[in-house]
Amino acid sequence: MVQKNTVSEKDCYDINDLLEIMHILRSPGGCPWDGEQTHSSIRNNLLEEAYEAADAIDNRDMQALKEELGDVLLQVVFHCEMASENSSFNFNQVADGICRKLILRHPHIFGDVKVSGTNEVLENWDKIKRREKSQETYTDTLQSVPKSFPALMRAQKVQKRAAKAGFDWEDTAGALQKLYEEMQELKIAIDSGVQDDIKEELGDLLFSVVNVARFSNVDAEQALQNATEKFIKRFKLVEQTAIKRGIDIDKASLAELDAIWDEIKHQQ
Repeated sequence: MVQKNTVSEKDCYDINDLLEIMHILRSPGGCPWDGEQTHSSIRNNLLEEAYEAADAIDNRDMQALKEELGDVLLQVVFHCEMASENSSFNFNQVADGICRKLILRHPHIFGDVKVSGTNEVLENWDKIKRREKSQETYTDTLQSVPKSFPALMRAQKVQKRAAKAGFDWEDTAGALQKLYEEMQELKIAIDSGVQDDIKEELGDLLFSVVNVARFSNVDAEQALQNATEKFIKRFKLVEQTAIKRGIDIDKASLAELDAIWDEIKHQQ
């Protein structure tokens, strides 16, 4: 049985303490739940913690960010401990790998390469990255964008990489025209009632919307998040207004609720 005093009480714990604690939790006699986990079973935990850290950033909450980054770090250490158990890799090797990557991809800092600004830094970064990953074609770079990314984020990243090959509209007008075309094709698909066609055309429309966002220097993922948040806040006001006016929202017609919606929209 692992004793509670295996890890000494300290005023401030560090990464070595975290590594030791995780080792204890995964060891025989440690925590049953921690010991049962696999890379796959806690995969979503890593995603959730990363999103919670992003939420703290969006809210400009430094205390929450400190806590959430700790949770992200826990996931990193958890995966490293599991990997070390079958000699795949350990935390130090992960740290070594990222250090080497940073040194290699910053030749203007750790080498003798000269750059004129941020754009050249990013160009060098992409070239070095392609060499590292043996990406010989532009298609290779597109296929390397993880399928696990949120769909809007993945679409925008794929489009950005395709643009580097010159496969892009000259300006926003071209992207907008394509958006209008896709809207018409979606309408035709909806009129046909063929579900597979509707699904395909809707995907094409969303992809075109992302293209317009990219040309407008807007993060499509964040734009949709903002729109969703705005909808929630406005819906809350619609519901509150309906209650104040004695309107049963469950029985109200769409026209009644839409009228309140427009009223609130014009007030904001």
